[in-house]
Amino acid sequence: MTRFIRTYLLAFACLCLVLGTGLAADENRTVVDSRGVAVQLPSEISRVVTISDGLVEGVMTVLGVQDKLVGVGSSCLQSNFNYTYPTVSGGNFTYADGMNPVLYLNPWISDLPLIADEGVNFEALAGLKPDVVIMRIGDCTFWTVDVKDENVQKSIDTIESLGIPLVVLYGPNCYDSPDIFRISDEIRIIGQVFGKEEKAEKMAEYLQAQVDLIKDRTQNVTDKDKPTVLIFGLSPSARKQGGAGVVFGTDTIESYLIEDLVHARNAYQDKGYFKVLSAEQVLALNPDVIVLATAAGYHPPRELYEAPYYQNLQDLDAVKNKRVLAMPWTPCNCVKRQEYPIDVMVIAKAAYPDKFKDIDLGQWLLDFYQNVYGVNQETAKKLRSAQWMDWAAEDATS
Repeated sequence: MTRFIRTYLLAFACLCLVLGTGLAADENRTVVDSRGVAVQLPSEISRVVTISDGLVEGVMTVLGVQDKLVGVGSSCLQSNFNYTYPTVSGGNFTYADGMNPVLYLNPWISDLPLIADEGVNFEALAGLKPDVVIMRIGDCTFWTVDVKDENVQKSIDTIESLGIPLVVLYGPNCYDSPDIFRISDEIRIIGQVFGKEEKAEKMAEYLQAQVDLIKDRTQNVTDKDKPTVLIFGLSPSARKQGGAGVVFGTDTIESYLIEDLVHARNAYQDKGYFKVLSAEQVLALNPDVIVLATAAGYHPPRELYEAPYYQNLQDLDAVKNKRVLAMPWTPCNCVKRQEYPIDVMVIAKAAYPDKFKDIDLGQWLLDFYQNVYGVNQETAKKLRSAQWMDWAAEDATS
């Protein structure tokens, strides 16, 4: 009888061990991040800290899990921006209430703790007790094209030493060959973190489909018919250095948008990110088309046309022919985010107006916001305004 009891107890103990192991396994799951690291995550995630300029938070909003955010890593996500520009006539004009679409949709984000901006506050991060930290390399907090950058690696090691699960994403500028569709991989990883793979895949496919339409329309343009396009940042920092603005070389994601997706030609054929050029150098390039990018602020075409400090560029063909358009306001857009199809469409409309004359950019934007964020038309209009793209609707009615 005693032997029977011992055998029974031993069997029961083994069963408990097996069941306990199974339960422990069920409490965790594995996500492979951009590094190829298998990250163990709790099955239930309720507290998330992000170090990102909007991509991660935007995808979380689409997936419906943005309420899990307890801390963010970019002040640009939390800010409402206003800019005033002088004119040669002596007046001024203003752009007001510009912001990241994520903030417009989730205004409470402005009240979240900011744990990183110029470097990570590891003590503040640990104090938030996150279930997971999602860090995006290539964004402004960790702007680099080298994923082995010493500062990046130290930050990764420090966060992991705190015992906090860390999912690392690589932006499209972190690879030897820039490829905007790497963003789809990031979206899928975020979907896996929250168990929302199907929604994430749908989002990635929609974004890619918008760009595929552009690629298909322009893929047969011959080299001699390709206009030169300059993505130009009217950066005040560049002007302080004696330059006219910043440009993006052939090894950048911006050049990839021009040459590989829109099938035009980058007017700047050297290499480098945020290269400061003088007015003389820009005049020598004399691009057919100029597309103004976010660069230490928002820059509308009117600034290039009317600001006193740009009267030395009025002889540019793009200026004389009024072939200057602006990308959406994307604060701290050191690498592209989920709005990247808008950038590509703006470049395409500027480079090949005849090929895209059937697309009403103002309405296309509303459709884009509605499809990506699942909002109604009125909210889509507010998002268009928040990114200072209402000029597209005004152009359609003029």
